[in-house]
Amino acid sequence: MSRLPFYFIVGILLVAGIAMSVQRHLQFEIPWLPGKQQEVWEVEAMINFSAQDAPVEVNFALPSHQEGFRILTENTASSGYGLAYQSNERGRRAQWSIRHASGSQQLYYSAQILVSPEARAPEQRPPDLPSVTAWERPYDTAAREVIERAWTRSANNASFTRALIRDVNGEQQGENARLLLTQFEPGELIVRLLGQADVKARSISGLLLEDGRRRQTLTQWIQVYSENDKQWWLFDPETGEQGKPDNLLLWETGGQAVLEVLGGTNSRVTFSMLTHSQPASAAVRNHLSDDTLLNFSIHSLPLEEQALFQTILLIPIGALVVVFLRVLVGIKTSGTFMPVLIALAFIQTTLLTGLIGFLLIVAVGLVIRNYLSYLNLLLVARVSAVIITVIAIISIFSVVAYRMGLNAGLTITFFPMIILAWTIERMSILWEEEGPKQVLIQGGGSLITAVLAFLAMNNPVVRHITFNFLGIQLILMALILLLGNYTGYRLLELRRFKPITDDEPS
Repeated sequence: MSRLPFYFIVGILLVAGIAMSVQRHLQFEIPWLPGKQQEVWEVEAMINFSAQDAPVEVNFALPSHQEGFRILTENTASSGYGLAYQSNERGRRAQWSIRHASGSQQLYYSAQILVSPEARAPEQRPPDLPSVTAWERPYDTAAREVIERAWTRSANNASFTRALIRDVNGEQQGENARLLLTQFEPGELIVRLLGQADVKARSISGLLLEDGRRRQTLTQWIQVYSENDKQWWLFDPETGEQGKPDNLLLWETGGQAVLEVLGGTNSRVTFSMLTHSQPASAAVRNHLSDDTLLNFSIHSLPLEEQALFQTILLIPIGALVVVFLRVLVGIKTSGTFMPVLIALAFIQTTLLTGLIGFLLIVAVGLVIRNYLSYLNLLLVARVSAVIITVIAIISIFSVVAYRMGLNAGLTITFFPMIILAWTIERMSILWEEEGPKQVLIQGGGSLITAVLAFLAMNNPVVRHITFNFLGIQLILMALILLLGNYTGYRLLELRRFKPITDDEPS
């Protein structure tokens, strides 16, 4: 049979993949390598609430230009809702409204934010001192003593704030602070105590930027105004550390509520975020907003799905590694693509933690599976029992790791439990039929393949290319088809010919 159609299909895939990648690089100025480019964060806020079959008004705080960050573009998705932007000295807000709504509702706000060391926040006037609210007894005495204790151990407003935070949240927490915390949250209490001490302060909300994170929430921070320096100081209300972390995006800085919903219940807002690099000339314009066929890409999806696809698009890289090692090298694995799934788990757990966790789970699982073999259970019941066992093992290891202070051990929950159960089942059957040697060969081959797949998939250049150039998927398909057409000897099979070379006369 002619192989011409096969090579024609492979050629079409290669040409199409290369053409798509080059077109995206030239037209949209997406770099081939994740080098020193302008860093841009894509942040998406998803607002969920239940409408009460009545008019609805949603008021949501928006970020502004600030130290280290500049807002490039903003977009919203709110089917049927009217939208208005409001801006005043206390910040920016978006207001959605609709005459009638019922049931579960979702609103989206997304922004492209440029990391810019030159960016500065707009001028904000210092807040007025809040009116002093009378404390009920015995809280008035407790508040006064907490303030006096921190005041005596400080020299200015900054050191006073740090001392107050340590007294409320730190190891120096006394009986008075514990009493006040029964009535107020720590951040609210600290701001109220600062106001009582004639220190201008307010509670604000910020988002800690971490690449690929989904369903994140805002964290609380405290701003204190310095009358001497005429500037704001930022404090972590839990540790008392002063200063703004580089990855902190201040979201609401007016001391107001982040989200207010009239006509709805159970409102909440979660955030998804991604970061990517692009040339400086492209960072100031939304070069991925042109919804044409040539610009078809996953960038048009919500950020939560983009973060998911950032991992999914790495799977073909792992598949290529598996095909290469099995077809050309001849490494035996337990299951065809089990190493790829284990490599995905290694990306979440880190390599060393993943290897230790995998070996522990499989070893304990084999012992328990060996006992189950004496019960003569049917296959479905036996595998189900192994799945429950794997879940129990992972739960126990996670609790033990947490009790020992090994937070890295908690990440073993990312292992695919069904795949681990089938791996244990296959290895156990292999042990019974062919002995422990084959178990070690296939288990070791699976681990070697998983590690090599992890190293390929976790490479920053590979992650950048697979996420930004979908044409790479066509190129990978072509390479896998070419490898699948190979029918020659594998490298590990060549050792069979070693006796022939040894017998040849020198």
